[in-house]
Order: sequence, then C-alpha cells, then structure tokens
Amino acid sequence: MKNFKNWLVVVMLISTSIIFAQTKLTGKIVDETNQPLPGATVALKGTQSGASSDFDGNFTFETSSTNGTILVSFVGYETKSLTFNGTKNFGTIALMPSAESLDEIVITAISFAIQRKTPVAVSTIKADVIENKLGSQEFPEILKSTPGVYATKSGGGFGDGGLTLRGFNSENVAVMINGVPVNDMENGKVYWSNWAGLADVTSAMQVQRGLGASKVAVPSIGGTVNILSKTTDIEKGGNIFSSTGNDGYQKYGATVSTGLLDNGFAATISAAKTKGNGYVDGTEFEGYSYFANISKQIGDNHKISLTTFGAPQWHGQRQNQSLISTYRDADSGIKFNPNWGLRDGNVVNVEDNFYHKSQTSLNHYWTINDKTNISTALYASWGSGGGGGTAGNSSLFKQRIGGADQPIDIDNIVAINRANGALGAEAYLRASRNDHTWFGALSTLKTKINDNLSFVGGVDLRSYVGKHFSEVTDLLGADYASDNNNVNNPNAALQVGDKRDYWNDGEVEWQGLFTQLEYDKDNIAGFVSVAVSNTSYVRVDYFNYLDSDAIQTTDKYNFSGYSVKGGANYNINDEHNVFANIGYFEKAPGFSSVFLNYDNEHINADAENQKIFSTELGYGFKGTNFGANINIYRTEWKDRTLTRSFENADGTFNSANILGVNAIHQGIELDWTYRASDKLKITGMLSLGDWTWDNNVENVQIFDDSQELVDTIDLFIAGLKVSDAAQTTAALGFDYELMEKTHFTMDFNYFADIYARYDPNRRTTEGPQAWTLPDYSTFDMSIRHGFKIGDLDATLTGRMNNVFDTQYVSDATDGAGSVSETALVWYGYGRTFNISAKLKF
Repeated sequence: MKNFKNWLVVVMLISTSIIFAQTKLTGKIVDETNQPLPGATVALKGTQSGASSDFDGNFTFETSSTNGTILVSFVGYETKSLTFNGTKNFGTIALMPSAESLDEIVITAISFAIQRKTPVAVSTIKADVIENKLGSQEFPEILKSTPGVYATKSGGGFGDGGLTLRGFNSENVAVMINGVPVNDMENGKVYWSNWAGLADVTSAMQVQRGLGASKVAVPSIGGTVNILSKTTDIEKGGNIFSSTGNDGYQKYGATVSTGLLDNGFAATISAAKTKGNGYVDGTEFEGYSYFANISKQIGDNHKISLTTFGAPQWHGQRQNQSLISTYRDADSGIKFNPNWGLRDGNVVNVEDNFYHKSQTSLNHYWTINDKTNISTALYASWGSGGGGGTAGNSSLFKQRIGGADQPIDIDNIVAINRANGALGAEAYLRASRNDHTWFGALSTLKTKINDNLSFVGGVDLRSYVGKHFSEVTDLLGADYASDNNNVNNPNAALQVGDKRDYWNDGEVEWQGLFTQLEYDKDNIAGFVSVAVSNTSYVRVDYFNYLDSDAIQTTDKYNFSGYSVKGGANYNINDEHNVFANIGYFEKAPGFSSVFLNYDNEHINADAENQKIFSTELGYGFKGTNFGANINIYRTEWKDRTLTRSFENADGTFNSANILGVNAIHQGIELDWTYRASDKLKITGMLSLGDWTWDNNVENVQIFDDSQELVDTIDLFIAGLKVSDAAQTTAALGFDYELMEKTHFTMDFNYFADIYARYDPNRRTTEGPQAWTLPDYSTFDMSIRHGFKIGDLDATLTGRMNNVFDTQYVSDATDGAGSVSETALVWYGYGRTFNISAKLKF
C-alpha cells in the first residue's frame, strides 16, 4: 500500500509537470538583405498568443502547446509559416518583400513598393532606424540620406522643417498616411508641424521617387512619401520613454496595447509630450501627440479598424531671413531671430504657430473570396490654428532693446498704445487662421483575373472647407484696434478674438476614379494604371462683399485631371534586375490660380492644367553582402501654373496668367548597402540632379480690372537653375555592432549646387543665375544599447547631430545682383544632442 502511494505521488508530479510545461520558441527575423527586422510579429496559429522581435530581430516566447505552427510577419513582407514540435530555436528566419502582406489598416491604394518587383525608384526607412536616428530632429530630416531629397529645418522652429524631392517642393510631392492623402486641398502644401508626433507611431516610411506606384490620383510629380502608422499589437504590453536634449528639450510618453483578445478585439494607445526652449532665439515650443487604434476581427473575412491621431502644438517662429552680415554681427550668431521681443521681462513671440490637426479613419477590410477583396476607409480631419504676426505700425516692431540684434521692445509699444487712449492701438499682434474640415472616402477593389493578372479599381472622394481669417490676439495695452476692411461692419473697434483684415472660405470637392492592371509571372512584374479626377472650387468672401450681395459666394468652377502610367520590372536572375516606367498626367490648377487678387471678381475660369511627362530606367543588384540600385530619370513639367498680380499706384490691380512656363528635372541616383562583416554595415548614396527652367516666355499679357489688355512682359528664365533644393547630394553611413544589443552609427551627408530662392515671375530682364549657396556637409552619430531590467527590455540611445558644429546656410532668398552680400538666409543648426531611454513591458 505504501509503495502504491509513492508511485501515485510520482505519477501526479510527472502529470503536473507535463500539464504546466512551457514550450520555448526562439529565433531571429531578418529581411531579404539579412538585416534585422525589429517589431516583426510572431503569432501562434489558431490562438491569440504571440510576441514581437526586438531591436536585433530576436524573439522569445513560451506556449503551453507542445506542437503547432507559428506565423512570422512584418509590414511589406510575406508571412512565413513554420512548424515546431517541442522547444525549438528556429535560427535565422528571412522574410521576403510582398505588397500583399500589408496590414488591413493600410488601404490597398497605398501601393507600398516592393524591391525587385515594383518598377519605381524606392527607399524604405523602418521604425527602428527612425527611432535610432531621429531624436529631436524634424520628421522630414530622417529622409536626408535618401537620393533626391533635400530636408532642412527652414526657419528653425519646432515642426517648421521642409522637404523637396527631385527639386519639387511639397506642393508637388504627395504625402500619404495609411493610404490617405494629406496635402492641403487648396494649395497642395504639407505642413510638417501638424505631424510632429507621428514619428513615435510610424512602423515604416517609404519614399517613391518620380511618378510612384500609388493608384490614387495624387500630384506625385516629384514623388510620393508613404507613412504607415503602427496598428494594434498582437502582444499585450507597451512601453514608456523619456528623452532630453540641448536647449531644454524634453520629451516623454507611453504606449499601451491590449494584444489580440479572445473576442477578436485589440487596442493600442500612445501619447507623448514635448517641450523646449528651441535652438534658435525666441522659438520656445510645447507639443502633444496622441494615437489610438481599435480593431475587431469579425469572422474569417472581415476586419474593422478605427484609428485616430494628432499632434496639437505651439511654437515660436523665425519667419524672416536675415543678411549673413547680420548673423555675424549678432551676439547670438546663427541663432539670431528678429521675430521676438520682451514685455515686462517675459518673452513675446511676435511670430508663432499654433495648430491642431486630427485625423480619424474607419477602415474595413473584406475578403470576399480567395481571389477578391475590398478595402474601404472613411476618414475625417479637423484643423484649427494658424500663424501669428504683427498689425498696425510695423516700424514700432523694429525698435529694439539696445542694438539691432536685440529683442523687440514690446514695452515701448504698450506705452504708446496706452498713451493713445481712445485713439486705439497703433500696433498690435494678430494671427492668420487656417481652420478646415475635411471628409473623405477611399475604397479599393482588387481581384485576381488569373494566376498572373490582377485588376484593381477604386473611388476617391473628398470634401474640404478651409476657413481663412485674421484675428486680434493681443492689443498690447490698447483698448481696441480699428479695422475698416469688413464692408458688413465698417469702422469696427476690435477686441481680442475679433476677425480683422479678411475672412473667406475655400470650398474644394474632389472626385477620383482609378484602375490598374497588375501582371506578375516568374521574373516579370508590371502594371498599367489610369486615373481621372475632377476638382471643383468655390470661394466665399465675408469681408469684401455685403451679405446681401450674390457675389459673396462664387459659382463652382470645375477642373478635370487625369494620369496614365505604367512600368515593368524584370529579374534577370537572383542578383540582377532592371525596371522602367513612363507616365503622363495633367494636374488641375490650384485654388489661388483660379481666384486672383484675393477677391471674387478676378476669376481665371480657364486656368490651364499643368502637364507632366516622366520616364525612368533603373538597375538593381542584390548579392550576399552587397546590394545597389542605380536609376536615371527625366521629368518634363509643362505649363507650370504661374500667376502674378500688379498693384497700380491708385490701389487697383492688374493680373497675368502666365502660360508656357516649362521646366526639366533630370538626373541620376545611386544607393547601396554593403555588409562588411556580421557586425558592420555600410550604406551610401549619390544623387546628381540637373533641374532647369527650359524656356523664356514672351508676350505675357497683363489685364486690368475690366479684363482689358494693358501691357505685355517677357520672362527670361531659360537655363536658370531651379532654386531652393540641393541638386547634388551624397551620404555615407556606418552601423557597427559593438556587442550584443549595442550599435554605433555614423552618418555623413553632403549637399551642393543649392541656388537661392527666386520668383521666375520677376525675371523680366536678363540676369545671372541665382546666388549659389556654399557646399556643406554634416556628421551625425548615435549609440544605442539594449539591456534587461529584470524581465523587461530597456534601451538607452545617445545622439549627436552636426558633430563638428559646422556653420552652413541651408535656405536663402536671392538678392540684388545675386551675390552673397545681398541674400537673405537661414542658417542650419549647429551641434545638438539628444539622450533617450525606453522601457518595454
């Protein structure tokens, strides 16, 4: 009996150990070039459990299942299935690129390009690179080592960074977030300050240079920037992080994810706060960012996902450029900013920016069968805010406390205003507001016609109302401010918050249809795409016209556009591939090209479409340790929209709609990656551009208020270089693994052939090329160390930008004689640093 009890205890212990035994699964996930894929998902098939890979691509998780299948996936890559029977180390798991693997939240129309398949020039930056290198830089600056890109901080304020691509500014570069276009509906611009917190939740960022592969009819003359936000995490957990840097920079935030629950729900929430004094004088800032995603799997064929994000912020600005001599003579040197002052010893940001743009989308992904699916996004965006400035007697804002390089004497203005008493403000502060409401729908159907051919078609609908007005923000000690610009309320005595100077709405409607045929067989992949669109404009002016005047609201003016493009990629073998693409499209004129002189009477109803023809040829090589891509391109930009107003001595206006202005953007681009050893990776790029205005324009007709021809002018622009972008760029980067989970990176960037900004409209006499900015180069370094705190993963990252404190002019406006002495400039930042820590749980 005693022996029986002993055996029973042994059996129970063995049974218990079997029941509670955990199967341990480990491995390392890499891409097609053997680079780690941080954040890749490892899911146990048929369950809600899983894990994510760390910074080095490694993963570990335990399961009570003794056998089964894991699914390894990463955005833009094929999902790989692997089986196990007991504890197993899968070793290195290599994923291959695939457009079909994008998460359901990403609308099919985004067309995330795939190397050796999509026939476009493309560069992809993954989340770990963004996290490692961005620090306190502006979001567009993460792309500065990409061929054809020139990214600067512009005036140096928080979120004021700018980006050009192949010589085209943001108006002609399409920016999409999760497949939804975000370029301003009236002028096409992208305001990066609206997305200052987006880097925290970006899973991948891709630049498609040239016409790109996007199916939506977007104005991608220079290229397309696709930003994919993170969605819901399969693994329960989150992280907290904090960073600090030069000039009082502080940032902290957190992310929490429920993981995929048994009921099919999953949620991820992120939030962060950023503040600092700013590198440039008078550019203090404070910003917040938030992101939330809730998704629900409904059966096997449906998934819905609700995403919302935004980044409300306020920051002081340096709006005005200065002479190089002014910076040299200023106490603060390149940090000098003429746009701030002191009142009672406190900083007053005479020029500032404040804005909150939220974007919310409801996505539905429906797998109809194994051949057909439909993805739909309903989205809404609300924007509120604007930019501050001065009003009244501008000369008072030139009086400073001491020398010309010192702050504006705001106390002096307050004293003058108070002395005026009943006469009101002689000078005060105002803000130019640009609020908007934007609704849209984007739906895409994709079906396989056969094993090699697929059809894609969809609809793109947008409705936008932009509200533009100026308002009083600070009377600076006065009782009121006078304004006589509103015919419905003349001689108004304004208080803070009242509208002044102008108030008008811009109503824009967009209807687009797109279709695409995609072919993929063996070593050949290609596409042919056709898209058509209609853009309609209405202008409402509440100040220049009486409420009873029918002209207060204009008629609707419609402009059609279309695009035709195609391309093919041929994989010669496992190492070599070639591709080519060609396209033509017509872009509808912008809002300001239709409504001239800021009124409802001078309407250019026959504004000409801009015409773009582009072609490109590329070659790629992918070896075991070395990969490279080279491409040549040519873009012909015809009938670029140029309009000009001429103010007469009596206050009336003449106007000109300038046609026949053509430009050619052509060049060659090279990028490469070399894995010198298991620990060292070297990257590089070279971009040589030749961007010029193609022709002079003769007999430009100028019309008066009655549309009578009053004069003609000629424009002398043939052979002039396109300005405001670096036509030559180069980069060299090193990533060295010092020890496990510890990486040191160094990046060298070179910029040359930058011509000071000028207005082609003003070149009415023959003159020289615009002033050429001095070539410059910068060095950036970072070190990242991962370690454990108990069972939690932690990371410390240190970054230093412009290590050698190089002084350089990043942006300039041409002056008289096109020489450095007369150019107005902004300097780039000197040496800056940032240190951050992250703890995952």
